Amino acid sequence: MPDASAETASAPAPQPTTAVAQAPVATPSQQMAIPADRNVLFWPQDVRAVAFRMMDQMPQVAQSRVIDAGSQVMPLPEGEPLDLGEFDLDAFMQSQSSAAIVVVLDGEIVLERYGLGMTAADRWTSFSVAKSLTSTLVGAALQDGHIESLDDPVTRYVEDLQGSAYDDVSIRQLLTMSSGVQWSENYGDPNSDVARFVDHQAEDGLDVTVSYMRNLPRANEPGTNWRYSTGETNLVGVLVSEAVGMPIADYLSLKVWQPFGMAYDATWLLGDTGHEIAGCCVQATTRDMARFGMFTLTDGTIEGQRIVPEGWFAEATDPAFQLTGRGDGYAYQWWTHPGDTYAAQGIFGQGIFIDPSRDLVIATNANWPDATGNGGKGAERFAFYTAVMNAIDARTGD
Repeated sequence: MPDASAETASAPAPQPTTAVAQAPVATPSQQMAIPADRNVLFWPQDVRAVAFRMMDQMPQVAQSRVIDAGSQVMPLPEGEPLDLGEFDLDAFMQSQSSAAIVVVLDGEIVLERYGLGMTAADRWTSFSVAKSLTSTLVGAALQDGHIESLDDPVTRYVEDLQGSAYDDVSIRQLLTMSSGVQWSENYGDPNSDVARFVDHQAEDGLDVTVSYMRNLPRANEPGTNWRYSTGETNLVGVLVSEAVGMPIADYLSLKVWQPFGMAYDATWLLGDTGHEIAGCCVQATTRDMARFGMFTLTDGTIEGQRIVPEGWFAEATDPAFQLTGRGDGYAYQWWTHPGDTYAAQGIFGQGIFIDPSRDLVIATNANWPDATGNGGKGAERFAFYTAVMNAIDARTGD
């Protein structure tokens, strides 16, 4: 089996041609560096630099389920290196505590850099980048007929939510984080919902996510307010699993990971009752995350086979809520930006930025000093995206 750096860089796209490789396993000394406390929000930064490469090898944190790759790999040939002009890439990577950058233009890698001991063969945990993968599985379940409509009530598929604040909430409202159910996503507060959920003990016979979420009160009417909630994406994962009759890691493998030609098996961390933590924690190589971004640019087709409904990604990245004066918004578990660009984003600096007009995908992984990038880390990353887009325009004369 080849490693990821041997992914037939000179092979022509788009047909998969290369056998799948396996990601390396962390050494015992690396494993010993991880604390017993499983709440990653409060780990020291130097610990995270090791742990983010091996979250699926830490049973004290969570068990995981494999997202199987197929027997063939979609090649990422090397393109003409991108000239960023006066943009200081080394300083950017140092400031971001960057682990990886992969820039794909017209199906070719035009910039690729690694730090923090990472290589092209290493997996890195996604955090909330996984939300956009989960959203895509909703589209696949619609296409396959497992979900009839986004306007169906959530309780039609997750019956244990009946009698809770989710009684009048639709799948669409869950996807757009506008259920109206109370939730606190304060990463620095150990008493917030996102922190307390980690140690929640499920009621007998219930999934741990359903057990926690069905006891939350209503804060406002469904569809009227946006409230960021990882718990609700976890519910989306339970809903998809119930609808399709299989774990969502298996469904992602079946619908995207294998047919699109990801180079490596990935993994998805599990909650205490065995469902994937759908709002978080897919471990994958940075190149494979870039490939997922490329998949969204196909309008959800693979070799003529439709995986999601026609126009799904246009709908899924059309902002349901505008969040800033600049024009940033939120759609179906995707962050939206001016110029019809969109992104999957995760705490501590993980991301996939996609610009359909330029056929551009930028996958980045990092270890920011804190979860939300206080001190301008997010703005700094967007400045990098802008530098890449400007460099492309300078090359093409646009």
